[in-house]
Amino acid sequence: MSAPESAERPGRPSRTAVVIPAAGRGVRLGPGAPKALRSLSGVPMLVHAVRAMAGSRAVSLVVVVAPPDGAVEVRRLLDEHPLPGSTDLVVVPGGATRQESVRLGLAALPDDVGIVLVHDAARPLVPVDTVDTVIAAVRDGAPAVVPALPVADTVKQVEPRTGDRAGEPEPVVATPERALLRAVQTPQGFDRDTLLTAHEKITLPGDGATDDAGLVERLGVEVVVVPGHEEAFKVTRPLDLVLAEAVLARRRATDGF
Repeated sequence: MSAPESAERPGRPSRTAVVIPAAGRGVRLGPGAPKALRSLSGVPMLVHAVRAMAGSRAVSLVVVVAPPDGAVEVRRLLDEHPLPGSTDLVVVPGGATRQESVRLGLAALPDDVGIVLVHDAARPLVPVDTVDTVIAAVRDGAPAVVPALPVADTVKQVEPRTGDRAGEPEPVVATPERALLRAVQTPQGFDRDTLLTAHEKITLPGDGATDDAGLVERLGVEVVVVPGHEEAFKVTRPLDLVLAEAVLARRRATDGF
């Protein structure tokens, strides 16, 4: 499939919106509130993530996809932490999987949105420059864009042990060339029509897609990589929370954040 024309061509919807799926439970952070609602320096991670997206002047709308039974609670929470500027905010209930939740978020977008970013609520500290870089690449004609960093560690491909052998040491079957690997982050940016087509045509079994760019790849559409940022890491484990607190403390000390 060939890449669509630039999202900025005359007559094409040009607003940029962000979909933030925040319906997961975050079991790796332990029991308690859903991961997106965990506190980071006294403010829920979700609020940090929404503010990070709204910090871009190009973003005019943020759609938060809440747990299926928690849309009212999430809306109330976000109203307690209003956004600066003029970015619109919508909250919709999500689905049973991340892919279903993203699809529901896409359904809430108005017709005048031509560029869509999908961002993890668990990446609360993405710098605005990264957001702007992704948007600029889509505006320049890329149908799908992901921010990413080079992989620092050597990566091994293994043969997983299953059944009666689960838990046994796993044999290494290959060592991919590290120079060809990237650790992908969010926000991922898309031409709206491309992303809608991917969600309509590609449905993965089980928990569904955890990477929207992967859906676009399955269409045969090119996905390009732009530089990511070390502070765009995903908060999934208790140690990540410690690192995130340290980043915010440094920002307060140096930038008055």
